[in-house]
Amino acid sequence: MSFNPLAWLETIVSWILVQFHNITSVVFGASSGWSWIWAIVGLVIVIRIALIPLFVRQIKSQRNLQILQPQIKDIQKKHAGDRERQSQEMMALYKETGTNPLASCLPIVAQAPIFYALFRVLQGIAMGVPYGVLTSDQVAQAHDASIFGVPIYAVFMHADETPNPLSTRVLTMILIILMTITTFTTQRQLIVKNTAKDNPIAQQQKILLYVFPLFFAVTGINFPVGVLVYWLTTNLWSMGQQFYVIRNNPQPGTPAFVAWEDRKAAKARRKSGVAEPEPDQPTIAPATPRQQPKKQSRSKRKP
Repeated sequence: MSFNPLAWLETIVSWILVQFHNITSVVFGASSGWSWIWAIVGLVIVIRIALIPLFVRQIKSQRNLQILQPQIKDIQKKHAGDRERQSQEMMALYKETGTNPLASCLPIVAQAPIFYALFRVLQGIAMGVPYGVLTSDQVAQAHDASIFGVPIYAVFMHADETPNPLSTRVLTMILIILMTITTFTTQRQLIVKNTAKDNPIAQQQKILLYVFPLFFAVTGINFPVGVLVYWLTTNLWSMGQQFYVIRNNPQPGTPAFVAWEDRKAAKARRKSGVAEPEPDQPTIAPATPRQQPKKQSRSKRKP
C-alpha cells in the first residue's frame, strides 16, 4: 500500500461530507445526488470560513504593498541596473514591515490540498473504494446518486463510462464554463476595482487573471462533477466576499476607494441635512432667433 501524506486531509474532508449529508438527507433523501451536492456546498462553507484569517492577511499585505510603493520606487531608482541588490533591499523591507508580496495567492494555494483530497474521495466513489471515514455502504450509495441523470463522480473525458454519456458531457461542460467565467470575474473584480495602477502586484494579478481561468478550462475536463461544483461554489463565495471587502474596506488610491469616499461624503451630507449637489448640466446656448429676410422698400422696387 502506497504512502499518502494527505490521508489525514481526506479523513477531514470525508467526515465533513458525511456530516452535511446526514443533514441534507432529511430533505432530499440519503440516496439523492442532491444530498451529496449540498454536502459539497457545506464543505465549501466550512473551508472558506476556516480560510478567513488567510483572506484577512491577504488584504493587509496588499495594503502594505500599496503603502510601501514610494520606498520600493526609491530602492529601484537607487540601485538601477543592479537587480540582485534591488531584490535584497526589497526583501529586507518586506521582512521589516511584515509584508508578503505573495499573500494574494494564499487562499488559492491553501485550497489546493483540500481540492485534491475531495478529488480523491470522489475518485474512490467512482471506483467503489472508500476513502477517509466513508463506509462501503456510503460509497455504494454515493456511486448510485446522480443529478440530472449524471453521477457526482462523472468526468467529461470518461462520459462513455456513465449511464447517460450525453447528459454527462452537457452538464460537465456547463459546469466547466461557469467555473472558468467565475474564476475570471473574481480576478477581474479585484484588479479593476481594488488595485491601484502603481501597485507592484498589479502585473502579477493581471497574469493570474488569464492563467487561472485557462488552467481550469483545460484541466476541468478531468474533474468529477462534485469537484466542479466545489470550485464553482468557492468562486461564488470569493466574489461575494471580495464585493463586501472592496465596497466597505477598499485600498487607498483605487477606484473603489474613490467610490467609498463619495458614499461617505453623501451619507454625511444627508445626516447633516445638507442638500445633495445638483449634477453638472451641459451648458446649452440660447437659441438664435431665426432671421427674417429684409423687405425691400417700395422706392427701390423695380417697376
